[in-house]
Amino acid sequence: MTNGRPNHIEHPWCWFLSLAQNEACTCLFMMPNAPLLPVGVDLEVLLQQLRRLSWGAADILLAYARGEQPPHGFSKALSVDDGGEGPVSAADLAVNRWLLDGLEANFPLADWTLLSEETAKEQLTEGEPLAAEWLWILDPLDGTKDFLQGTGEYAVHLALVHGQRPVLGVVLLPEAEELWFGVIGSGAWCEDRQGQRSPVRFSQRKAFGELMLVASRNHRDNRLEQLLESLALGGSKAVGSVGCKVTTILRGETDLYVSLSGRSAPKDWDMAAPEAVLMAAGGCFTHADGRQLAYNSGDVRQAGCLIASHGLAHAQLCEAAARAMEEIDPGFQV
Repeated sequence: MTNGRPNHIEHPWCWFLSLAQNEACTCLFMMPNAPLLPVGVDLEVLLQQLRRLSWGAADILLAYARGEQPPHGFSKALSVDDGGEGPVSAADLAVNRWLLDGLEANFPLADWTLLSEETAKEQLTEGEPLAAEWLWILDPLDGTKDFLQGTGEYAVHLALVHGQRPVLGVVLLPEAEELWFGVIGSGAWCEDRQGQRSPVRFSQRKAFGELMLVASRNHRDNRLEQLLESLALGGSKAVGSVGCKVTTILRGETDLYVSLSGRSAPKDWDMAAPEAVLMAAGGCFTHADGRQLAYNSGDVRQAGCLIASHGLAHAQLCEAAARAMEEIDPGFQV
């Protein structure tokens, strides 16, 4: 249980139940008869390797961020002026290689496919899902602008997807030294480098005028501003990286995140891991019309009006957002 609510999800779609007493939102998920992991993969062994790979990725990113020699044999970044591609590209590629090589070496027989933001162009054909029942979706560096600006609000995302839905997610915050795990059916938690666990701490705020929004610094347009004005929330906090945003909800610092986009939209690797952790904790992450997000669908864009929240007012938020968008942008597919 998390704050008196289930910390596991048991239904293949999300719908909302308005309870007469408290009008809370309950997101229920079930994966009937579906194995949690591919045959032959043990959860504890997998988690142990994900810890090792995640903290190794943290060390790599921290070194590049500080202009130091990265560990694990990776080359120091050359500046653009010196003919290199700069610290972001070097860091992206190094962490990408570290994660892919690590998963391949430690689970050579696992029946899964590996996809990352860095390999997507070579692997994907527009309109065609990958032929993979089990798929890892990785983002070696989510929050590139924040990495460059030195805000510390960047993350590493790893999500294991079964069919089109995540079953396990990892969100690593290198600067904060937080490693968030979410296992659908088992719960979510945070670990430090010593393996000390901290629980999810959702807030109990549920009235719109109390709710705290976590918003993007770099991706806002007039439609989003109008939507937020319509919702009349209690306040907002600007944070980079989707992973960093969702962890503020998990800590109880904020209560919801709204993504509003069309042709230019977050991608599968931006959303899959944060969604998995939030859902495993008992929160909600859906389109404003209640539809769940789908991954490996043939279109990597996660477009529309997406709302992530601690769940206490999710149904009401979705209803209000969908109604507002009918006026703000008639015909917009939420």
